[in-house]
Amino acid sequence: MAYKKELWGNMPDGREVYLYTLVNENKVSASFTNLGAVWVTMNVPDRNGKETDVVLGYDSVSDYLQNPPHFGAPIGRNANRIAGAKFIINGKEYKLEANNSTNNLHSGPDLYHSRLWDSEAEENEMGTSVSFSLFSPDGDQGYPGNANITITYTLTPDDGLKIDYHMICDEDTVANFTNHSYFNLDGHDGGSALEQRVWIDADTYTRADEISIPTGEFTPVKGTPMDFTVMKTIGQDINEDYEALVFGSGYDHNWVLNHPSEELALCAVAESDKTGVRMEVYTDLPGMQFYTANFLNGQMPGKGGTVYSKRCCYCFETQYYPNAVNTPEFPSPILKAGQEYQTTTIYKFSTI
Repeated sequence: MAYKKELWGNMPDGREVYLYTLVNENKVSASFTNLGAVWVTMNVPDRNGKETDVVLGYDSVSDYLQNPPHFGAPIGRNANRIAGAKFIINGKEYKLEANNSTNNLHSGPDLYHSRLWDSEAEENEMGTSVSFSLFSPDGDQGYPGNANITITYTLTPDDGLKIDYHMICDEDTVANFTNHSYFNLDGHDGGSALEQRVWIDADTYTRADEISIPTGEFTPVKGTPMDFTVMKTIGQDINEDYEALVFGSGYDHNWVLNHPSEELALCAVAESDKTGVRMEVYTDLPGMQFYTANFLNGQMPGKGGTVYSKRCCYCFETQYYPNAVNTPEFPSPILKAGQEYQTTTIYKFSTI
């Protein structure tokens, strides 16, 4: 196990941006930057041993300072949408910016992934890790309380990329983090992902309205295009005339995961016949947004000048359900003052 730290560029004010590359004994490697604590590369061997970078992204600091699709980005304090861009905690209303119709999406516009984080790498028996830390003051993005946030990425000996999220705050607030990496198991430049297969351990999904706010209903997936309980290609049903697919322009919904609350468990699998790469997703969170990059449009060239087009990739965003802070029947993303928010998601790679 080993890691490398290199100067990658500079912020507009001159502060240094670093790239950390973690490598395990199987020559699997992953890289991350202190600009936004962003996941930049994930190099895994295909069935023939060829190194394949399976996450989309950019080659430069300047591009990551823009990063409109949130490639590789940790999202907080709240991932996904909050209806009306407002919520109430302890009888007090907090207003966020409406940056997605009337909703707030991913706590924008002052995004964590456009900020420089403190960073530190280490090696231990669990693997090689890099930790990124950020102080988020009271009122930051509109949220209450002074929050100390740490995100740790660990490349494990068994080819897993483990993400540990930790936050503590001095007021009751919202804590709902995810990672917004886009995957293509044929390689970041592999073109359409519609022939790749997906399985999701969820019998229901949270039905949503035309602006992607859950109605509060848990809709069974059985007999619908939302059913991934038996592995199928992403493209098999994606163009069906079905409410969720019409509203989302493809898959862009939260699946209600079957595992017990707070139990770290396998929740999704993706596979490519072309490369033989398999990815397993484990989480202890109750939900996962499966998003098929329905709005990518090639507006900014990616790594090596690659044009990333609609449905060339997909996201598995583990999370509390969208708008959970305003939906009492959903598992709550409210973190009490002085308590610890701690959650883990693992993306594990192998070949078939």
